[in-house]
Order: sequence, then C-alpha cells, then structure tokens
Amino acid sequence: MASLRGFEPRTDEGRAGIGAILADPGGAVVGLDFDGTLSPIVADPRRAYAHPGAAPVLRRLAPRLCAVVIVTGRPVAEAVALGGFAAVPGLVVLGQYGLQRWEAGVSSEPPPEPGVATARARLPELLDGTGAWVEDKGHALAVHTRRAPEPEATLARLEPPLRALAAETGLRLEPGRLVLELRPPAVDKGAALRGFLAERHARSVLYTGDDLGDLPAFAAVRELRAEGLPGVTVCSGSTEVTELAARADFVVDGPDGVVSMLSALADAVG
Repeated sequence: MASLRGFEPRTDEGRAGIGAILADPGGAVVGLDFDGTLSPIVADPRRAYAHPGAAPVLRRLAPRLCAVVIVTGRPVAEAVALGGFAAVPGLVVLGQYGLQRWEAGVSSEPPPEPGVATARARLPELLDGTGAWVEDKGHALAVHTRRAPEPEATLARLEPPLRALAAETGLRLEPGRLVLELRPPAVDKGAALRGFLAERHARSVLYTGDDLGDLPAFAAVRELRAEGLPGVTVCSGSTEVTELAARADFVVDGPDGVVSMLSALADAVG
C-alpha cells in the first residue's frame, strides 16, 4: 500500500485512507482546522498568524487535490487575513463552524441567531472581575480564560453560569482550550465537513484538528468510513487536549508537524 513519507497511521483505517488519497488525489479533500493546527495557540487570538509555511504548502497542494478546505470557528475574514489565504487559489474557508464561507475572494453568511445578541448583552455582568474576556465572532461568543490569573479555575467557575445562559438564549455551550463558546445549536465542524464533502463528491478525506471542537469532524470521518468513504484523522498534538489524540489515526507535533505532513503529501501527489 502507498504510504506518506515520515507519517505512518497507527490504524488500518488510517492506512487505507492514506492509500486512497495517494492513489486518487483528484478525489481527495484535505480539511484543516486553523487555531492550533495551522497557527499556534497564543494569548491574543487576533495575533494567531498562520505558520509561515502554511500558505506556501497549501498553494502547492490545492491544485493537486479535489479541494482543500479550512474549517474553523473563526470568522472567515479573520482566518483569511491571519493565514494569508487570499493568495491560495482554489482554497475554501468555512468560518463560524460552516455558517460563513469564503471562496475566490467572496464571502457569504446568514444573519446571526437572535440569542447571540441577548447573550452578548448579558456577558459583561457575568464576567465582571473574573479576568475572562469575550471574543465576539458575530455568530458566536467565545469566553477566554487564558489571560485570567487562574485560567483553569476560572474556566471551571464560569462553566455553570454560561451553560445556564446558553440554555436561556437557545444557544449551545462548547468547551475548548481555555475557552467556552456560545454558538447556535446544530452547528459544528462535523456537519460543515460532511456538507462540503458531499458538495465536492469527494472520494476520500483527511481532516486535521487540535481541539475538542474538532471531535465532530473526527466523528464525521469515522461515520463516512463506515459508509465506504476512506478517511484519515490527524491530531495536531497538544498537552492541553489529549482526547483528540486518542481518537486520531496519527498525531503530529503542532503546526510545525502539520506543515511537514502537508509538504510530504504535496510531494507524494506531485
């Protein structure tokens, strides 16, 4: 079976997925998270610039595959700017877990859920004095505790009131790496990835992520494998989140490892 130089899946399903991608690159979709996968996790998400090798390797890879898609919780404009993705022909960015789409320089999105505005108005009172801060994504609100004096304890203390606020406003509370995000229900990376693969009539898929928000995409790949679509899951390794690594076909060393893996893939299909 064909293999990816330097990257060996530890599962039979993962090895079959790599084999299918290398045998038929034109049918393969590569899906990638942004934060923690193509960019490092930093204290200020507005400064989470992509790895310097990310855009160049995606420019090499995208023309050789069915598609490359970034699936992120970020607004698409932020992801495109921080990643330098405007210079990557053929790349698609699905932002806000699929609510927004950027392709060929054009963005589209539906109006925000009404509950987001209600939650936005309530959060300042709930967070007062905690050291947590809000990243307003338009369609979602991310409460970060990384800059708080006791990040883990603050996260644990805020989860119950934020869960209650989510229930009151009809939103969903999604935990992540020192972040709790309020977002519309039935919106996740799994649904976004599944929809994109169906649209492109993909014949195989590789998805890479780093955080709990990527678990639905991992689940989608597993479900699609059971339906006959070869797939591979890759974890961009982190000491903060081990659950994703346990479910991945293989693990790479953060954004450096992701770029190295994509480079090996570009070499293999070139």
